[in-house]
Amino acid sequence: MSNDEIFAAAYREHYWAVSRYVARRLQGRADEVEEVVAEVFTVAWRRRADLPASPLPWLYGVARNCLANAVRGYGRRRRLVDRLGNDEAAHGRHIVDSPDAEAPGAWVHEALGRLSPADQEVLRLAAWEELGADEIAVALDCGTRAATMRLHRARRRLRAEIDRMRPAVAAVPASADAIPCEDDRHG
Repeated sequence: MSNDEIFAAAYREHYWAVSRYVARRLQGRADEVEEVVAEVFTVAWRRRADLPASPLPWLYGVARNCLANAVRGYGRRRRLVDRLGNDEAAHGRHIVDSPDAEAPGAWVHEALGRLSPADQEVLRLAAWEELGADEIAVALDCGTRAATMRLHRARRRLRAEIDRMRPAVAAVPASADAIPCEDDRHG
């Protein structure tokens, strides 16, 4: 198979996985997803001779770099808009969610958001992209043992963060089952 055919097969097989990977990391900025995905596959096209036999983890690594560039660009644009005084706040457009608008599992995302970007990425690669340690190592451009350790430590830090966020559960009295309910008193 030629390099062009290998690229075409990788594109057909992994386009949607790469799109989901990028979309999950650009929450709320859907307009940039297609742009980043296009950049990922542009890089893959240029480096089609380097595509490994199992290209998805490699494509995730390329996507990480493209996302970093997009985030830097977004930050530069945001600072420029702020300097120009043309942001939403200047025009009085403020969006406020209702108190009950919390999405299911939002506490997990909140706990994840409190971790370092490196911890967030290794956890997302394992959970969202369902990669094993060998594939995470390719995506992060590190060894398998390093990927395994990073994942283990990130999971431990996420657990600690979740434990810090969890409200203390009121202790139930040991004799709670001895208290009769209304129906028992009348019968």
